[in-house]
Amino acid sequence: MKKAIRWLLTAFLAAAVLGFAAIGITYLIVAPDLPEVDSLQDVQLQVPLRVYSRDGRLIGLFGEMRRIPATLEQIPDRLEQAFLAGEDARYYEHPGVDYQGISRAVWILATTGEKSVGGSTITQQLARNFFLTSEKTFTRKIKEIFLALRIERELSKDDILELYLNKIFLGYRAYGVGAAAEVYYGKDVAELSLAQAAMIAALPKAPSRINPINSPERALERRNYVLGRMRELEYITDAEYQAAVNEEDQAFYHGAKAEISAPYLSEMVRVRALQLLGEEAYTGGFEIHTTIDSRLQMAANQAVAGGLAEYDERHGYRGPEARVDLGDAGTPARWNEILEPYRPVSGLMPGLVTEVEDELALVYLRDGQTVAVPRPDWAARFINRNRTGAKPETMNDVVSPGDVIRVRLDDEGNWQLGQIPEVEAALISLDPKTGDIRALVGGYDFSRSKYNRVVQSRRQPGSGFKPFVYSAALERGFTTASLINDAPIVFDDPELERTWKPQNFSEKFYGPTRMREAMVNSRNLVSIRLLRDTGIEFTREHVARFGFDPSELPRDLTLALGSASLTPLSLARGYAAFANGGYLVDPEFIREIRNADGDVIYRTIPPLLCDDCAEDQIELAAQQPTEPGEPVFRPLEISREEENADPLGVPEQGVLADTETEARPAPRAVSAQNAYLIRSMMMDVVRRGTGVRAMQLGRSDLAGKTGTTNEQRDAWFTGYNDHLVTSVWVGFDNFEPLGRREVGGRAALPIWMAFMEVALEGLEDRQPVMPPGLAQARIDPDTGLLARLDNPDAIMEVFEVGKLPPMEAEAEGEREDAPSAEDPYEIF
Repeated sequence: MKKAIRWLLTAFLAAAVLGFAAIGITYLIVAPDLPEVDSLQDVQLQVPLRVYSRDGRLIGLFGEMRRIPATLEQIPDRLEQAFLAGEDARYYEHPGVDYQGISRAVWILATTGEKSVGGSTITQQLARNFFLTSEKTFTRKIKEIFLALRIERELSKDDILELYLNKIFLGYRAYGVGAAAEVYYGKDVAELSLAQAAMIAALPKAPSRINPINSPERALERRNYVLGRMRELEYITDAEYQAAVNEEDQAFYHGAKAEISAPYLSEMVRVRALQLLGEEAYTGGFEIHTTIDSRLQMAANQAVAGGLAEYDERHGYRGPEARVDLGDAGTPARWNEILEPYRPVSGLMPGLVTEVEDELALVYLRDGQTVAVPRPDWAARFINRNRTGAKPETMNDVVSPGDVIRVRLDDEGNWQLGQIPEVEAALISLDPKTGDIRALVGGYDFSRSKYNRVVQSRRQPGSGFKPFVYSAALERGFTTASLINDAPIVFDDPELERTWKPQNFSEKFYGPTRMREAMVNSRNLVSIRLLRDTGIEFTREHVARFGFDPSELPRDLTLALGSASLTPLSLARGYAAFANGGYLVDPEFIREIRNADGDVIYRTIPPLLCDDCAEDQIELAAQQPTEPGEPVFRPLEISREEENADPLGVPEQGVLADTETEARPAPRAVSAQNAYLIRSMMMDVVRRGTGVRAMQLGRSDLAGKTGTTNEQRDAWFTGYNDHLVTSVWVGFDNFEPLGRREVGGRAALPIWMAFMEVALEGLEDRQPVMPPGLAQARIDPDTGLLARLDNPDAIMEVFEVGKLPPMEAEAEGEREDAPSAEDPYEIF
């Protein structure tokens, strides 16, 4: 017996020595390939980029991984306990490797011949998640064990658990418990019930396959297993266990909760973020605070959608999107299959017509409800953009059973027939004093078309360009009272490659016309003659001072009619100079970027609107409402493709943080006197001209200009006051005509009005202050000359000092420096 015991002890010691030797040799073999784990002490979790409005509302979320980091103090105890119960009950007892678990896994392998995934502790899972792959090999498992032991030496148990709960993948692109709580339940992690906490703790085993969305039954089984383990470990009572097991799971996919819909602006931010931050933009936990005002953005979205719906209804009903035979499709299950390919678009829900009566139709919607839709008076049959059929007398004239149509809720909560507009629109609104973009809509629906018409679409502005031509004429010596002949004219210009016979929109001629009246009534022939007298090259150079690319400006007389191809953003920027007293401001949509620690690492500083800015003005303007952190400067390699993708451009050698510490004075585009005179004429456009419809807003401080191109292919209205400049464009991407009478004042102005009514609510209605260097004088409205005291028809006009016209009595001896009122052109 003694010999046997001695032999067994010897064998045991030998086995132990060999075992330790094997472990040592194994460690020496794999150690060179093991990563350093001290990086975990300063680990930065991959957190997506978040984009906010200026008032702190979420606009967009970018990044493949959804993660909401949380400290261990922020994570409820029940959630921690659920993970310990389900994954590693002896977590606070073992040194990183659970030898009991390993023994169990070895025993299963020895007795069944199958590899077991059991035995991995939370520390081992953390090691695998950070440093290794998920392949099931012995080599990976050995590395995992050694790394776990190293991690336990470097970090405390609480630090390891906190990293694990923030790092682990839990399905549906959710990494960490914070993101999982939002994805599955739309809650903050602290708001989870016991049953919901157990469900999230049940996910690590197979998050992509066994989760409450993809496999609700199997997920419930796994949840109840976790709850059972919590009861066994006395984390919860029997009563709590029973209540949680009986709780119905309400999980469904909660997408990123954007509070404000501004997808076109979000995409602009994404491109700029990539240029400034590189690929780290998607993972570094950055926050970008934009210049967008959430209230104005919502108003812009509604104005564009409503305005395009009104245009679309004026041109009739184009019919259903599809037709199906309902003979063998009479069940809701089949109806859901039919509607499956159709998604909601800008509030228009897809529906299937199941029954039709004289005055209404029953429509089945994707959510399972059947709604009654009344006969719409507007739904005359579409023939073309200029013609529709007769108004429908019954609902059968509009739809039939089996039609796949669109319906929408009106303001009273009633369902109405709708259709997705084919026409497009763009709206841009910015602060003329800073250039900050307050609202931006690049099209009817971003999911339908990601083409951002505000910054990418170049269209002719038509008469909306005339203010810049008139500004050049004022600079050249004309006045708002100068007479220009509105008469037929023909040009045989070799550069135009054809004889050109421009006309007014009304196809009428009005003879000698004062410049102000020509602007108010948008007289084309006056604008052409004005450009000819001013000089094409002089005008092009003058207009370029408003921020337009000179290469985009035609070198012929069509420039007077707005033949340049411009973006809505560039037009709004140009008008901003008229609104702010003559300064050129750069459009901006990012105010600051914060890193994951909350430090400001990039910011933009609005310009100063002053000609001789004092030092104290510059210092005051540079002060920010937040305390910035240390700027991080890092040269960037910006690809030409990415640089071109940014609509506002970036420096060729970009840096992460703004190197400017002081506000810079904005350059002058025109004099304050010139800007005021153009504004006064455009205020008359609103008061009594082509934009008179805007008077319905009940304000006296609005100025603006309509624009319409040949055959009504583009419709514009750009208007402003001291607070905002807003430009609206309406048209077809394929340049199809909008239809008769679809001019700027009809197609674009209503959208502008709907937006500005909301945007200007509560803002002071104040008249622009006349700058020094201007004077008012009484003139004769027929001649534009200074009126005699006894002239009963005299009106007031504004002039630059030194540029007053002569008195009526001096008409025969007209001054040489005054522009001639004679028609300088001959009729060919």
